[in-house]
Amino acid sequence: MLLTIENLVVYYGAVQALRGVSFAVDRGEIVSLIGANGAGKSTILRAISGIVRPSSGSILHDGVRIDGLPPHRIARLGLAHVPEGRGVFANMSVLENLEMGAYARTSRQETRETLERVFALFPRLSERTGQLAGTLSGGEQQMLAIGRAMMQRPVILLLDEPSMGLSPLLVREIFLLLAEINRSGTTILLVEQNAYMALSVARRAYVLETGEIRIEGKAADLRENPEVRAAYLGDSAG
Repeated sequence: MLLTIENLVVYYGAVQALRGVSFAVDRGEIVSLIGANGAGKSTILRAISGIVRPSSGSILHDGVRIDGLPPHRIARLGLAHVPEGRGVFANMSVLENLEMGAYARTSRQETRETLERVFALFPRLSERTGQLAGTLSGGEQQMLAIGRAMMQRPVILLLDEPSMGLSPLLVREIFLLLAEINRSGTTILLVEQNAYMALSVARRAYVLETGEIRIEGKAADLRENPEVRAAYLGDSAG
């Protein structure tokens, strides 16, 4: 497995956010984590990328433990984290934001080639290279956040709530782009409250409740699971 999480426990002070979470992501997959607010989904991504330190458990990338490494070393291994809320540098231009994503790259030629690929994926960004990121629309900022992560040429893309605050049309566009990124060879671990879209694009999925995995399986099976449909899909399942 490309990414393996074993018995992961995370506390925020006295509050236990994760209670022995275990799951795996294989190379080339899109795996979705779904669940309500506070279920622990974002905490998993923060633990993988080194932002929060687990109390116990292990995180393995290609069979090598990475829990305990600082975030910059984890990023250099090819794990790119697109945080909830996008986290673009508002007072920097679109191009400067993208260049920040390539901070660890040493080859200017490779950086130029990657930038061209990002612009091919997100033509709107190529039209706004000099525009300040803070003046972009919400959908454009999400594209920029994903594009900045892609400048690392990641092995694994960790995505936290990419549909948040976007119109249904833009949500569909973002998810089509995620499928294209995956087809190009990037493995994706997706945290998403829009369970319908998450299960539509993923191969497998895990349902979290109060810091524990309650249901897991193929995404197509979870879409038909009565418990998942009742709790997370609602009218959109019909």
